Amino acid sequence: MVAPARPQFVLFGSSIVQLSYSHSGWGSFLSDIYSRKADIILRGYYGWNSRRALQVLNQVFPKDAATQPSLVIVYFGGNDSMGPHSSGLGPHVPLQEYIANMRKILVHIQSLSEKTRIIVLSCPPVNEELVRGNTSTIFSELVRTNALCRSYSDACIKLCQELGVKVVDLFNALQSIDDWKNVCFT
Repeated sequence: MVAPARPQFVLFGSSIVQLSYSHSGWGSFLSDIYSRKADIILRGYYGWNSRRALQVLNQVFPKDAATQPSLVIVYFGGNDSMGPHSSGLGPHVPLQEYIANMRKILVHIQSLSEKTRIIVLSCPPVNEELVRGNTSTIFSELVRTNALCRSYSDACIKLCQELGVKVVDLFNALQSIDDWKNVCFT
């Protein structure tokens, strides 16, 4: 060990987590604010959904680890909430399965330690015009709408309230910003 043990903050999710260190993102701000106070551990996976997260949950958060995280920030839902792809492939996870997957993820993290705290980020809105403009119709149009995002966000918030987990309502928070479609996305 290089220095005395510090609290661990684990950022666990899809691209919003993976890219949190890009473009002066929220992960880099956390690292700056908590430098020399906590170790920020990035476990963000571009394109992943809650189904994939369950596959690695025990490896990312082993119950028998000598040190358990003090804080886990969890984000899945943006990819889950994409409409099903015509090929049957893609990141879409039906809403009821998403809820069940998130329940398993959160209950597992809650069981790590009484001292482990969790913050969940709900599914954010999308700039539908921008998404449509960047979608190739050659392979099949991706379906990403605010109606789908809202339903996954609402379900996530309801689940977190049920489990007593703190949640940030990204869907409504981002839309409360003036010109959110142009200033909230890279």
